[in-house]
Order: sequence, then structure tokens, then C-alpha cells
Amino acid sequence: MDLYMMNCELLATCSALGYLEGDVYHKEPDCLESVKDLIRYLRYEDETRDVRQQLGAAQILQNDLLPIITQYPQDKLLFDAVIRLMVNLTQPALLCFGKVPHDPSSRHCFLQVVSYLQAYKEAFACEKVFGNLSEKLYDLLQLDWEQRQEEDNLLIERILLLVRNVLHVPADPEEEKSVDDDASTHDRVLWAVHISGMDDLLKFLASAPAEQQWGLHVLEIVSLMLRDQDPEQLAAVGQARPAKEQAADVRDLELLRQRELAERKSRAFQRGSRHSRFGGSYVVQGLKSLGDRDLVFHKGLHNLKHYSHDLGKEPRRVPKRRQPAPETELHRRSALNVRLFLRDFCGDFLESCYNRLMYLVKDQLLRERGQQHDETYYLWAVAFFMAFNRSRCFRPELVSETVSVRTFHLIEQNLTAYYEAMLLDKKEATSWARRMHLALKAYRELLTTVQEMDRSPDEAVRDSSKIIKNNIFYLMEYRELFLTLFRKFDASRQPRSFLRDLVETTHLFLKMLEAFCRGRSSLVVQSKRVRRRRKQQSRAHQAAPTAQPPGPQELQELWPGLQDQLNACAQGAEPLPEDMVPFDAASETPVEEQRAQAMVRIQDSLLGGQAAAALTLLRSAREVWPEGAVFGSPQAAVEEETQLLKEILFAPLPRPATPEVEEEEEEEEEEEEELEAVQVSEKEFSFLDYLKRFANVSVVKAYILLLRSYRQNSAHTNHCVAKMLHRIAYDLKMEALLFQLSVFCLFDRLISDPSAAAYKELVTFAKYILGKFFALVATNKKAYVELLFWKSTATAREMTEGYSLLEEGDSSRPHRAPKWTRQEEEELRELFLKYKGVEGADIVGSILPHLQVPSRTRKQVIKQLVQLGLAESARDFRRERKGTRIVLWTEEQEMELQRLFEEFRGADDILGSIMRHLTAKRSKARVVEKLLSLGLVAERKELYKKRKQKPGLPGVSEDSSPVGAAGPEEESDSEEEEEEEAAWEEGSAGGRAAEGRQEQHGESRAALEQDVQGLARCLRQGGLAGPLLWLQNCLNRAADDREEDGTAQPTPLVPLSEENENAMEDEGFQQLLRKVGARAPANEQESFWRLPAKLSPKQLRQAAASMAGEEGTAGGPEQRARALQSLQLARRKRAALAEVETPQLQQPPASPGTEPERDQLGHAWPGPKRNRAVLSDDDENPESQAVAPALPSPDPDLDPDADTDTDSDWDGEGAPAPHPRKRLRIEEEEED
Repeated sequence: MDLYMMNCELLATCSALGYLEGDVYHKEPDCLESVKDLIRYLRYEDETRDVRQQLGAAQILQNDLLPIITQYPQDKLLFDAVIRLMVNLTQPALLCFGKVPHDPSSRHCFLQVVSYLQAYKEAFACEKVFGNLSEKLYDLLQLDWEQRQEEDNLLIERILLLVRNVLHVPADPEEEKSVDDDASTHDRVLWAVHISGMDDLLKFLASAPAEQQWGLHVLEIVSLMLRDQDPEQLAAVGQARPAKEQAADVRDLELLRQRELAERKSRAFQRGSRHSRFGGSYVVQGLKSLGDRDLVFHKGLHNLKHYSHDLGKEPRRVPKRRQPAPETELHRRSALNVRLFLRDFCGDFLESCYNRLMYLVKDQLLRERGQQHDETYYLWAVAFFMAFNRSRCFRPELVSETVSVRTFHLIEQNLTAYYEAMLLDKKEATSWARRMHLALKAYRELLTTVQEMDRSPDEAVRDSSKIIKNNIFYLMEYRELFLTLFRKFDASRQPRSFLRDLVETTHLFLKMLEAFCRGRSSLVVQSKRVRRRRKQQSRAHQAAPTAQPPGPQELQELWPGLQDQLNACAQGAEPLPEDMVPFDAASETPVEEQRAQAMVRIQDSLLGGQAAAALTLLRSAREVWPEGAVFGSPQAAVEEETQLLKEILFAPLPRPATPEVEEEEEEEEEEEEELEAVQVSEKEFSFLDYLKRFANVSVVKAYILLLRSYRQNSAHTNHCVAKMLHRIAYDLKMEALLFQLSVFCLFDRLISDPSAAAYKELVTFAKYILGKFFALVATNKKAYVELLFWKSTATAREMTEGYSLLEEGDSSRPHRAPKWTRQEEEELRELFLKYKGVEGADIVGSILPHLQVPSRTRKQVIKQLVQLGLAESARDFRRERKGTRIVLWTEEQEMELQRLFEEFRGADDILGSIMRHLTAKRSKARVVEKLLSLGLVAERKELYKKRKQKPGLPGVSEDSSPVGAAGPEEESDSEEEEEEEAAWEEGSAGGRAAEGRQEQHGESRAALEQDVQGLARCLRQGGLAGPLLWLQNCLNRAADDREEDGTAQPTPLVPLSEENENAMEDEGFQQLLRKVGARAPANEQESFWRLPAKLSPKQLRQAAASMAGEEGTAGGPEQRARALQSLQLARRKRAALAEVETPQLQQPPASPGTEPERDQLGHAWPGPKRNRAVLSDDDENPESQAVAPALPSPDPDLDPDADTDTDSDWDGEGAPAPHPRKRLRIEEEEED
């Protein structure tokens, strides 16, 4: 689309605004509506900002909008609408596009919008426009708060935003081509602001207490007004130049003159005395060409000095991401009248507005009332106005608001935040670096102001300066700030000006700190140390790392002494210790599985010479684990106990693996949680020790990078660089850090510079470093090779003091591991190949005990295996997290497993019996795997529990579980099977057959049912029969809902009555809730107990039936009446959904789950019922069994648990209810 061909609707709207005839603008009747239409069009423009570009190309602002506000200021509605439109048109292009586009088409649109903004700024350089804006703003500010309407506040804000947008437009140096002291477009806009009186209104807004809401707007406008000015030069406008500046100018001119003379002299040498077409060829001895011969030079001798092998080569292309960051600071000298106006404006601003405005702005920033990145204007104001105050006539009271420790802290926080954001946000790293530069300038100006306060004749000002310095030098954050910035300096993101300011700020800080320490005998500062420790699980239960176990000969020598102690204990001569528990009750390991650990504790007591303690532990363990007589029979005599202790002493018991004590770097393969603890302390400060922190290769590189541009640097910057390098080389005796070839090339260029006399300090330092190097070369010929590399402090020390420091084992350096010999490498290779084929083994853990050098650590072995090519990386040798988990089976353990299998082959629970008597602690999955691999069993089903067959209903197969729950999945070998897990907390997604699930979990479910029945009986006797009835109803209703919906959601148990609410707080009732699978409130946002979604309807009904096990004998008349009432209510609810069926009493059951069978038992609950009528009424109201007794079963086989005395079944109210187990079986067959 051609942007110069306007859209027809847009063209018609612009034509309806009016027309300009000479200097008079005639508006159309629809002018106001046309302005509103243009605002609407701008609201719906596309991503290329086509409407904005068309209006800019048509020059609507210059030809229509500006004449309207200058000639029709009395039309309030039109003036307001035009201001709104101009604020939208003049907003920065960066806000329109969000960011600078990278694709060519979008970037072209971006640059086009910027060009239109620059044309708008040119049109605003008019005194009449700003005069009307100032008058309108003045009239609005004259209104009191009671008279000022919301529209007035909006208009004030829009006028301020318009001024901000106009001043924000960047200059176009290509178009303006202005030089210093020439009036640019920005200068002409500033002059229009001054003539119109807008600057006085800005000062009023900054100082008036009633107008504090405009503080950030005013500060932003002021920063844009002064963005091109240098505060020190601005403060010196209109004053006689001091002698110091004149001397600097003379020195610069002398430098230029010397360079010009040197160039003339070199050109004179290039011209020969006579003309010669043949310049001659020369052989340069000592300089080799591409071959082995000397270089042949075909040019004149005057060109030989600048010869390089790189001549004629194409320079290497530097990637864009590695190119130096461009400079963003552009300072220019405005016209004299503008500078005089700005100087007076800054002086008035300091005296009447600065302290108050900075306080308000900082308060809004701390309360987060401003917009994003508004703190940058605060940082700029601190740096600019404090420098202006210091350069004009230093008055600390004018900047007292920002000269404080709180300001130091605020700037340090922002500087650190910008630094971290620059590292994280890679795409916007340049913007973050620019903000960090602003914070650094403010920090430097604060330090400079504090230093200036030290020279004040007022003693109170000097005392304030001492207090501030004492605070900033005491805290560690301020001292570490510069080191961090130097070490993380990135030339591709941070410009050279940032490095210059960082070097000068560091020089000032070190100078102040050195002077502060010199005036005191000792200085105490704060020190912080971050300690990282690894969180070790069950640390209290880990045995201390011991040496190699004693051999048989040592045990034979130890036993006689232990036997004498045991005989003394038997005779009563030595008392036995009391209260020794063989297990750890706080351990996560169950007591039944701590038998092996108890055996190890007995052995440790014997090895420690504590026979009495071992005997006490043996007897206590016998009482805790009497199965199998592992710790002896209860009637064992003293001689038998002594013999048993001897066997324990000589037995090779498996011990849990103890963690290796290694360095923090050697724990990389362990994924353990790190806990950081910041330890704050105080210590005596040493300036020399602090200076040693700067003897770092990163710091030296940054200083050398700035030194390369010594010609462009100021004399003060070169002095700061020379001073820091002198501190490192002379004060710290670390001149070897500068022994680098690129540094020497820089020194050569510096010394041979024609104007070297102007850099006397740098030349002297360069000669000092070169002299030190050539003195070192006389004793260390390898120093020439060392020139090729940057060196650390340790390498520099080895270079100067000798390379034998490593072999001699200097105490100040960490101990290094001994080298691997060829024999050790061969041994390591053989051990690796030996244990490589062992499945599931810890290869490195198996290699370590067999090495000839016992001091080798795990990390050293892994590193050497990688170097030998036996492994790809250290990740191939991850250790098992579970230290007590034994993977390898020894021959004795396999024989023990076979013996236990033969012993318990006929038991009901083969696997459980083996697990209880197995000495080495292993998981059930590992034991099952080993039994299968040894061929003792053909399949896992043979190891399941065998449940005693109970007489049941005719036709009911054994595949149906008595409690209808599924077992856990057993396909995963890594999952440990837990026999004691609650039956109804397991899901119904088991992958086994129903018969296997029944055999493995029948007994545990029966035991849980008995527990629930016992708890229900106790609670019923305690007067909680009503809440129990309510809980049963809740369980049954939840089961019905989940069956009907087909999905399950956690169901809250909401007690509506006071009785039920009190019961929910009873500990016994809560224990019952946990037994049935309910979950307590997880956090403070949950108020009720919930039935988890994993509980199936079958499990919910089973829980409800278990609670009603003995209800018939425990309920009183009141409970029965309440049960009958609940039953009748439930019947009414189900009447509309149920189907009436005729009961058949005497018809025998045909098959499981058939209709006659259900009708037989249906007589116990007369009335309507659904297909699941066997459980529906009973689940809704279990206590109704006592009120509506069922007819006796015609076949006693139907009720195996019923009493044989059938007369009691007809005994009215006391008739017992049918057993819930029978009803659940019937329900299962129905569902099948």
C-alpha cells in the first residue's frame, strides 16, 4: 500500500477538519467529530501503524492540529480532543512497536514513524504553541482541589505527556549537521519552553505540596530537557575558565602538535634523496618467511618497521554477538543562550525543588506506584544534580535528601538487580546494561559528594561524611560490588564508557577506603560466609565409617577377653546395663525389618569390648524377635548365649554402605539437596588483603582493554588505570600477571608513541614491567612461552618463584592427588573388566577396596576411568541413593535363601516367612527375582499367601475376593510390595487375576474389617451411635453416586448437626475415619474430611458394612427408632427409581447372581428396591437390621457365620443382622 495514497475515509475525515488560509485557520462545523474519528482510527491501526504513517505523510499535525490549538484555545471540548490526538500521534515509536523490529519491512515502518516524529518536533519549536499550552496549564493549576474536576486533571496530565513526547523525539544528526554552540531542533524547543514560561510551571509542580502527584512526570520532563548536557560544563557557563582547564587545553594542543611533527618526520624519511625506479630487495635476518629461509623484503627500509605477516590478509570477521557494544552517550554543547537558561533553571531547581521532589519520587518508587523502569529517572537526577551542585558551588544542604546511607542502599540494590537481569535476559541485555550504567554513575557521584564533604570547613558536614563512610565500608555488599562488576564485565553488552566509569569509581572507592584505614589503628567490618552443606537423610542412623573389618586372627585374640567379661556377668560380678533397646523406634524402617541391624549392633558392641552391652542387646532382641530362635531360645543357658555371641562376633555380617567423606566437588554424581546457611560475623579489616581480591585475571583484562584506547582516554582515566596496575604489580608483587604478549605489544606502542611525553606515568610503568620480565628471563627460560597465556595468581607465583612448588607440596596450596603409575592403570583396567559384567553392581565401589593405593577417592577413580577410555563420562557411575540396599548375592546368602525356602515351603505365607528370617535386608521384589533365577519357583503365583477356604454360597467361585478389592501391581521390579498396606487405600487397577488378589490380600482385609468393627463398637458404647449412622449413610451415598456417574471425585464429609460436628473432633472417630480411607484436611484452605477419589464404590460399601458388624446387639430403642426413620426416608427417595419385585422365599438359589437368589434374600428388606437391593437399604441405614429383622435363611449354607440357634433369629428386637461379608459376596456375583 502506498502510504502517500491515503485511505478514502481517512482523507474525508482530514478534509472535514478545516483549512488554512494564510495564517488563519478556518475550522469546519464537524471539526470536533473529525478529531474524534481520527482518535478512533488510531485505536484500530494495524501492526505497521499505517494510520499513523498516513497522517504523518499528510502533515496533519503541522497544518491542522497546531493551528487549531493556537487559534481556538477557548473551545474547551475541541482543545481537549486535539490534545488527546496529539498525545497519541507524538508518542515514541518504541511504545508503538513495543521494541525495535528486526525484519526489514517492520524496521522500515519503524524508521518512517521516527522521521515523522522528528518533523513534529520541528513544528513544535514555536513559542506560540508552547505559549498556549502554558496558559492553559496555568489556568488549570489556579483551580483549587475543590473546584478542579476529573477532566481538568486529565487535561493537565495530557499536556505534560505532550511536552514529554515532544522532548523525547531523538535528534537526527544526519539532517541537522549541527556543531557545538549551534542551535539544534532540541535547543529551539527548549527555548520555546523557556519563553512560554513552561519551565516556571514545571518548577511549581515540583515544589507545590498540593501537586505531588505529578512528580514523576516533572522529573521525566526535566531529564529529557537536560539529556545532552554535561553537568560540570553547564555549571561553568558564564564564568571565567579556571587555570586547571586552561592547562588541560594547552596539554591537548601540545599532544596534537607532537603527533603532527612526528608524522612530518616519518614522511620526510620515506622520500629518498634521488629517484630510483628500483627500490631494492633486502633479506631480513632472524625473521623467517613461510619456509625455513629468511624473509625477503621488496620495499623500502622505511616500511620495514611496520611489516607484519598479516599484511595482505583479509581480516577475520567478528560475529555480531561479539562486536563491542556501541556508545550511547552523545554530549554536545548547545547554544549559549540555551545553556545560560538551563544553568539558571538547574540552580533554581536545586534550591527550591530537588530535595522535596526526590523524596516524593523515592517514596512512589518504594511503594511501586510508578511505571516500569521509572527508577532510571531517579538515578539520572541523582547523578546530574549532585554533579552540578559540586561543580557550581558545593552546598551539601541542597542535596541532603540523596546524601544518605539509604540512597547508597537503594542504588546498590538497583545496580545488583540490573546486573542479574542482564545475565538472565539475553535479548534485552543492552538495555539492562544501559540502566546499570545509570546506576553506576549515581553511585560514583554519591562517593564523590561524600569525598567533597570531607573537605568542607563545616565540622558537622565532615562528621556526617565520616558516619556515611563508616556505614558503607562496614557492610560487605558495598566492598564486593566492584569486584563482581569487573569479573562479569562483557564488552559485547557493556560499552567502553561503562568500563571507564567503573574504573574511575573503583579508583575513588579504593582511595577513600585507604585513607579511611590509614587514620585508624584497626577497622572492624562485617563478613558474610555462605556455607553449603548437603542434606543427609537419616543421618542419625548411619553408622560411622569404619576401617577394614578385623581378620580372623585378630578376632581370636579379642575373644578371650570378651569371654572373661561374659563369665563375670554370669556370676553377677559385673552389672548388666539397663534400658537397651535393640531397635530404633524413630526409624522409617519397620521394627520387623530391623533384625539385621540389631545383629550388627551386637557385633559392634563385641568389637568395642563391651561384652555386657552385647549380652543385654542379645536378650532384648530375643524378646522382640522370638521367631525362628535367631537370637537363641528363651530358655537358653549362659553357655549357649556365650557360644551364640561368639558366632555373631566371627560372622561376616552385611553392613549398610556408609557415605564417603569427600570434597564438595566430588559429590557431583549425588543428587542431594543443598542447604545454604549465611553466617554473618565481624573481623578486622586489612586493606592489603582486600586489594589482593583485585589481583585477578578478569580484572587485569578489563584494565588492559581500557588502556588500549589510552589516546582517547582522559588524563584522569589513564591515571586510574596506571594506579590500579601499579597496586597489583608493586604493592602485591604480582607483576607476572601482566607478563602477556598482547600487553607487551601495547607497551611497545605506548613507548614508541611520538607523544609519549604526555603519558609519562604510563611509559614509566611499562618500562618497570618490561624490566621485571627480562630480569625473570635470566633465571626462567620458560617465561617466553608463558607470554602466550593469561595467568592466574597461582600460575604467576609458580612462574616467578619456581615450578617445584607443586612437587614440594606447599602448605598454602590444596593437596593434589598423586599421579597414576602405569602399574596402577593396568590394575584399574583389570578390576574394571572384572566387575563390569556383574549386573546391578556398583563398579567403582567394588574397585576401591582392591586398589594398591588406599587413599584414592571415588572421583579420582572415575576420572581416571574416563581418561583411559573405559567410560564416556562420570554419569556412567552413579551410585545408588539407598545406602543400605544390597545388590550382590553372596554364596552364603544364596544358600541361606534356599534353606529358608525349603523350611517354609509348606507355610501359608512363604514369602513373608522368608522375609522375616532373612539376615540381609532386601526388598520383596529382589527376593522374588532371586527365587525365580535359582529355579526354586516357576512363577510368582506360587509365593502368594494361601488363604483358608471358608464355606460360602453355592456356586460362588474362589476367584471372587471376600472384600472385593484389587491388589497392587507387581510388574515393576523396583516397586516394593507392602503386605501391611491398608486394603481399601489401594486402587482397583491391578494387573493380576482375581484368584491371586484374593489369596494375597484376604487376610489383611479381614483384619482391617475387625479393626473397624472394634472401633465402631467402642464409639457406639461411647454414645456416638448417631454419628456412626451418619457416616454409614455418607459412605453408601458416595458409593451410589460414583456408580451412577461413572467417575469419582473427592467427596467432602460435611457435618450439618452439632452432634456430628462434635464427633468429627473426637480422636477415636478420626481414627475410624482413617481406617475407612478418609483423608484429613490437607491445608488451611480445606475444612472437611474427604473420601478420596481412589476409593471404589465396592470399597465404600465394604467400609460401611464393616461398621455395622455388631449393630444389632449394641443398639438401644432410641437408636432403632432413629434407624427405622432413616430407612423409611431412604425408601421414599428410592421409590421413584426402584422396581417392585415379588419375593420368592423358598426357591433355592440356582446360580451365583441369578434373580431367584437375589429374591431369596430380598425378604429381609420389604419394599421397593433397585437391582442392587441386597445392599441398597442396608447401606443407606445399617441399623435398620435390628428393627426389620429378616426371615431366617431356609438354607443354612447361605449364612456360614450365622448362629446355629435359629430360635434367636426369631426373637424380635434382639435378632442379629446378617453378616456383611455374605452380602458383599452376593453383590460381587451380581456385578459379575
